[in-house]
Amino acid sequence: MKEEITETVENIKVSRGEENIFIWCFFLAIVQLALDGDEAYEWVEYIYIDDPVSSLDEFNAIAVAIHLAAMLTESKRKLGAVISSHHTLFFNVLCNTLKNKAHKLLLQKGAKPGTFILEDTTNKTFLHHLATLVALKDAQESGKLYKHHFNMMRGVMEQTAIFFGLNGWKDCIKAEDNDPDETLRKRMIDILSHSDYSLYEPREMPEEYKCCFKKIFHDFIHRYPFNPALFPNATQEAKTP
Repeated sequence: MKEEITETVENIKVSRGEENIFIWCFFLAIVQLALDGDEAYEWVEYIYIDDPVSSLDEFNAIAVAIHLAAMLTESKRKLGAVISSHHTLFFNVLCNTLKNKAHKLLLQKGAKPGTFILEDTTNKTFLHHLATLVALKDAQESGKLYKHHFNMMRGVMEQTAIFFGLNGWKDCIKAEDNDPDETLRKRMIDILSHSDYSLYEPREMPEEYKCCFKKIFHDFIHRYPFNPALFPNATQEAKTP
């Protein structure tokens, strides 16, 4: 029988990310024992996890979020869990995986020193461009459209163009063949989102501008695969000016 040899290696250098992964694996092993109903951890009722993806790359942040959600939802024993993080990608993947099984809360400092505000954001749209689209949808449904809304629309189109690898935001305006108003819609956004035009003019935009904006918005959200649940009342085609 071969003799076992124990070797001690000192001064091992690991990155902060590798250190976090090691600690995270050790912690998950204990959590799994609690979820499996191990006698030594029967006293555990809640789990608190604070930013487990610090110093990790995006791939590992996604993997941790998916694995953690699976552990908490697929185990026979259900434990309460509080997970805090400032990592946007980790938070987004975790919420999308848990879906309606979790409450989303935002903790921020209050106006007075030493005070904090805990806001329930479960029913609020996450990610800036989606929140902007919902705000634009609400604005046009209320009829209170202002010229700065064209600037907001252009910002969302620029982000979309970058995501899909397009040449620019104008590629997001897809007109039908021989559409005489394609150039008009592009020009409207271009003029009202830049130049010396008063973006924050307090008066509502004229009706012909509103019709043009509604057409641009309608075509945009129906061309790209946004979640239709975000725009439940935007299914009827807007009329062109």
